[in-house]
This record gives sequence, structure tokens and C-alpha cells, in this order.
Amino acid sequence: QVQLVESGGGLVQAGGSLRLSCAASGFTFDKNTMGWFRQAPEKERVFVGNIIWSGSATNYADFVKGRFTISRDNDKNTVYLQMNSLKPEDTAIYYCGTGGLRWPALNAASYDNWGQGTQVTVSS
Repeated sequence: QVQLVESGGGLVQAGGSLRLSCAASGFTFDKNTMGWFRQAPEKERVFVGNIIWSGSATNYADFVKGRFTISRDNDKNTVYLQMNSLKPEDTAIYYCGTGGLRWPALNAASYDNWGQGTQVTVSS
């Protein structure tokens, strides 16, 4: 079955960096757009960014452009989210999701499966 396991979250000071990983199994990874979303307490899950199945294109939400970078390693079935210049408002649970062959896949409805999430907390 499809499994997505996020890791790399934690507590960091404002201005710091974290690198999240999402290890995938149980499906054809290189035939899936992979997305990152986040959800703050009592808020909706929102799009952070995604990467097309080949790795040749990415999309980012405006609030992370220039700070976050998504990459993938199709040999390792893993997608990454490098987060730099973190702000307190980046505090949330971060989830990865599988988007099949959909593109640009900018909303949660475009994704079929989700991991359990990893908590990111940015202190001021």
C-alpha cells in the first residue's frame, strides 16, 4: 500500500533552516507529482509547493518563494523540502502528498494520499 513518511521537523529559531524529507513506497514514485502542504492549528491545509514527476518543474506558494526549495530523488523515492529563513508564521504540521500525473496540482483536492505529517515550530 501507499506509504509516505515525513521526517526532519523540529524546533528552530526564526531565521534558521530545516530540511524535511518524505520517503515514499508502495507506488510508482516517478509517475507522481509530489506536493508539500502545511496546516496550522485550527487552519486549513494549504499548498506550500510541489514538484513534477520528472523533477523538471516546481511551483511554490507566494509566502515561501525565495525561502523554500523542493527537490526529489527518484532513485531513493524521496522528496525534500529545504526551508531557509524560517519565520514564526511557518509553524505548522507539514505533509507530503501524491498527485499522480496531475499538474500544476495547486490544491489539496489534486492529491490522493498523505503522510502523517511532521511538526515544524519556529520560535521568535
